[in-house]
Amino acid sequence: MATHHTKMLIIGSGPAGYSAAIYGARAMLEPIVVQGLQPGGQLTITTDVENYPGFADVIQGPWLMEQMQAQAEHVGTRMMWDTIVEVDLDGGPPFRAIGDSGDEYIGDTLVICTGAQAKWLGVPGEQELGGKGVSACATCDGFFYRGKKVAVIGGGNTAVEEALYLTNHSDDVTLIHRRDELRSEKILQERLFKNPKISTLWNKTVESFAAGEDGTLGHIVLRDTVSGEVSTLEVDGAFVAIGHAPATELFKGKLPLDGGGYLLTEPGSPKTEIPGVFAAGDVTDHTYRQAVTAAGMGCMAALDAERFLAARED
Repeated sequence: MATHHTKMLIIGSGPAGYSAAIYGARAMLEPIVVQGLQPGGQLTITTDVENYPGFADVIQGPWLMEQMQAQAEHVGTRMMWDTIVEVDLDGGPPFRAIGDSGDEYIGDTLVICTGAQAKWLGVPGEQELGGKGVSACATCDGFFYRGKKVAVIGGGNTAVEEALYLTNHSDDVTLIHRRDELRSEKILQERLFKNPKISTLWNKTVESFAAGEDGTLGHIVLRDTVSGEVSTLEVDGAFVAIGHAPATELFKGKLPLDGGGYLLTEPGSPKTEIPGVFAAGDVTDHTYRQAVTAAGMGCMAALDAERFLAARED
């Protein structure tokens, strides 16, 4: 067990964490990034990335994260292959974090970039068929279902956006919703209902996902929420789009969270209610959830951390 001290401790290693590290290292804050369970964040399970500025050709998510990590290390960041299991924010700075390894990390400032994960239904077959027909990211995996029959489960903005996106690849998209009306924005609903490639199944919940003869998804078992009737829908791909869960378990009771469990920050700022503690990326952003916005917030957090430390020295 060892103790590591830094002027800027970063928990999490997606676009927000790496960008914070790049800016922090260039400001001579000698940042430490504790990578966590999924180094590189959600982009490491994303294939084609077409919307990150600076790349005319399609790039791969894992490659982009490797480049960000290498850039952060090149300018002086220390990467730690550890997962934080406990934080102590009382009486700081400095702030203290304990890793799964038993190592202690002490930061004069703390930047939280723990991200968010897609929510799952928790029904039989979902986990077993993950990557074999069941996905939580249409923009990641929709390409694999060109010309095939797909379904989207959900009724909010994410579900409708995913269904609309999938029409770029499929002429047969079914939206499955447990209620008789959508929760998404009206303009998105209008686009959905106008699209001839999309049909909607109302008042249906997913009971299970079932494999076909080849071991990939064959059909979805559905239950009608009104009649209780059970039916099946044959599909090649199913996309669960019921929202995201921010990775904020560490900070419950220590920092304020909103109703969705996201870390609260000052409007337009990565500052939390504790001076010297900042949050950036999907852990605090339930609106945009893009790599480029996460990177921008990471930059903001590092700049604010630098200013915070400079003010303390005055």
